[in-house]
Amino acid sequence: MSIPGRKILVTGAAGFIGSHVAHALLARGASVVALDHFDTFYDPALKRTNIRELERAAAESGSPFRLVERDIRDEEAMRILFERERFDGVIHLAARAGVRPSIAEPALYASVNVFGTTVLLEAARRAGCGRFVCASSSSVYGNNSKVPFAESDPVDHPISPYAATKKACELIGHTFHHLYGMPTAMLRFFTVFGPRQRPDLAISLFMRNISRREPIPVFGDGSMSRDYTYIDDIVAGVIAAYERIPSHGYRVWNLGGNRPVTLRDMIRSVERTLGIKAIIDPRPTPPGDVERTYADLKRSAAELGFNPSTDFEAGLARQWDWMRSAASRAD
Repeated sequence: MSIPGRKILVTGAAGFIGSHVAHALLARGASVVALDHFDTFYDPALKRTNIRELERAAAESGSPFRLVERDIRDEEAMRILFERERFDGVIHLAARAGVRPSIAEPALYASVNVFGTTVLLEAARRAGCGRFVCASSSSVYGNNSKVPFAESDPVDHPISPYAATKKACELIGHTFHHLYGMPTAMLRFFTVFGPRQRPDLAISLFMRNISRREPIPVFGDGSMSRDYTYIDDIVAGVIAAYERIPSHGYRVWNLGGNRPVTLRDMIRSVERTLGIKAIIDPRPTPPGDVERTYADLKRSAAELGFNPSTDFEAGLARQWDWMRSAASRAD
């Protein structure tokens, strides 16, 4: 199935990853329906700005675009939406995000992430949807000692409610594929960064605080590492998964950068990007944080042609340029 002319539902389309994926689909000639609840986990005004960008992109490309404001847990609303629109496919990126907040509100995370995903899968199944691509997370690997993390590794020991909900989504996705045959992909994202990154995430927070000469909270001794993945590389992987999942039925794919960076090195890179020294506010490592993430990309390279190409510091520079531009527009 080629993308031009196809009608695709993108959930969480007002958010960081969702807005970039929707933009790429519009550029490829898809008809995009953006579904978002505009949750207050962070400022909804930022999400409204992303939607305005998508509306401009749709006008420039001539591709149809429509925003639907609904909660994915609303079973009746989802049933009606899927029956009316008859989507060719779904890219499900809506979720309650964040490891640390999930410890404070585990029931909410289970409701949004697990129940909401199940509602969408059932609506897609009933409407005869052609494929379903869902965001999972590298957090499902927990503190596995084997690195890099491969999709075939056991992921039975999540260490946060957020990670547990993402593992649950993979399981319910597998169940729906087994029962009904709908091609279903689960994408394990590894620490995505770049323009429009959520303001609560470390790189965005550090850039903002360092630029204001304010302290940055640094958890632990700086040795924890993350496999940072630039947003354009993630988008390429998402679209490849959407195009190729029918050949696989049900599949889990890692989408990562394959080059872990320690926290202390990430801070040094941000300092170089901004030309400003950070003021460190040392804090103990919180429960639920994994020690490292590191993506094994052999499967996604072979099956999706996934090849992340954005250098970490080049990606930081692009994110900082975007943050400064966004701040100047807001003034």
